Amino acid sequence: MAPSTVLPETFARAVAGLRATTPRPEILLEEVTAPQRLAPYAFALSATVLRDGEEVATGRLVLLYDPAGHEAWQGRLRLVSYVTAELEPELAADPLLPAVAWTWLTDALETQGATHTALAGTVTQTTSTRFGDLAGPPATADIELRASWTPLDDTAPALTAHLLGWCALLSSTAGLPPPGVTAISPLHR
Repeated sequence: MAPSTVLPETFARAVAGLRATTPRPEILLEEVTAPQRLAPYAFALSATVLRDGEEVATGRLVLLYDPAGHEAWQGRLRLVSYVTAELEPELAADPLLPAVAWTWLTDALETQGATHTALAGTVTQTTSTRFGDLAGPPATADIELRASWTPLDDTAPALTAHLLGWCALLSSTAGLPPPGVTAISPLHR
């Protein structure tokens, strides 16, 4: 007998909430293949953040669903996030950057009303300097935020709030101004 292709209602509703969300124009979302071994059901989106036509940050958001629940998740749904962006090297050297980046996530979820539990994650800042045959461009710096959390509400509007919060995190990581605010370009002499 073939396995059922009918998705559980909770998971289907959550996916519908994610698919129905329209982020700000600088963020391009695309459905991608989800990891298959983390939970019985999974859905994934990738994101590219553009500023002046140039890619400035990327991310991936995975929705996991286990009908039996998962003790560590404290629920049946789990969102797993990965966000990365290149930074100015002097910004990456700031010892407060990890704590600030973490507040980008927590503030974004709170602002959107994306209630959650079991929030966990890491913030990594790296700098790279090239030598030898790879020498050339100046040092580069990156920030990477990995996090996961359990939504307290599995309705489509609630999952929309989580995705909009994640998009706000992407915007902060990419250094985009708040929606409706135009960045002032430096004066050229």
